[in-house]
Amino acid sequence: MRKALLMVLVVVLCSSLMFSAPKKRVAILDFDFASVQNWWGGNWDIGKGISDLLVVRLVKDGTYSVVERKALDAVMAEQNFSNSDRANPNTAAQLGKVLGVDALIIGSITQFGTENKKVGIGGIGGRFGGFGGGKVGTSKGIAKVTIDARLINIDTAEILAVAEGTGQSKRSGMMLEGIGAGGGGFGAGGIEMGSSDFRDTILGEATHAAADQCAEQLIAQVDKLPTRTVEIKGQVAHVDGGMIILNVGANSGVKVGDKLRVMRVTSTIKDPATGKVLRELTQEVGLVQISEVDAVSAVGNLVSGSGAKIGDMVKNQ
Repeated sequence: MRKALLMVLVVVLCSSLMFSAPKKRVAILDFDFASVQNWWGGNWDIGKGISDLLVVRLVKDGTYSVVERKALDAVMAEQNFSNSDRANPNTAAQLGKVLGVDALIIGSITQFGTENKKVGIGGIGGRFGGFGGGKVGTSKGIAKVTIDARLINIDTAEILAVAEGTGQSKRSGMMLEGIGAGGGGFGAGGIEMGSSDFRDTILGEATHAAADQCAEQLIAQVDKLPTRTVEIKGQVAHVDGGMIILNVGANSGVKVGDKLRVMRVTSTIKDPATGKVLRELTQEVGLVQISEVDAVSAVGNLVSGSGAKIGDMVKNQ
């Protein structure tokens, strides 16, 4: 009886592993921080820093598949996506389609500074000190950081879920005392938020706590993301040995790692009255695995079959 029960459990476990749903794929845009008073001066992009912290947390957790930063930056540059579009769900949804993700994460930083309410949201009473002594001086106090994130449906621009993170330092002190410059100077490049130096400051302590809380809420709401099925249809544009170049790319939902069927039309059935194509009969030539993708094309290699030629169809189902 015990052996039979054990066998049943093993079969159920193996089945669950074999048929487990694929990870939901997301991209995280740099957070908007237009509402925060720029007390630090220069062009330190704290929105990019927060985004990077969330990427690290979601990748480590493993619940989501997260688009790599370089790939995201490349697509954003190609689409002329500006900083002003960061918190716009409609614009972000369009970008999400190009990236081929299940959802896009956008967000805002609403507080980044001390808890002192007298100096406004995220603000600090003045900017002083400097790099002369290796410090970025600010007023002394307890640091507080608040961020909010939104999961966006890329088909409808609907907000699927929201998450908020609030972090506060457990001690008071100088906001950024002892932090060195990054990227060629504080004014030019800001501070690396993932560094241990930043984390040891009271502002870093509050920032990481806010990112932790926000990431936990995003992870808990993964089931709110719809499962998207993207139908890919294209043609073989070039063949060189086993390498194949397709006329469809990221704009059509193609991603690195995809395996697409290569099909050849063997017969075309037309309506005798109108001449309209009613149906195309096809045969499968092989399977191509994608290794490179840009917006309008993709490169891959045949992993099965042979004899693919220009004009053959490619599809994912």
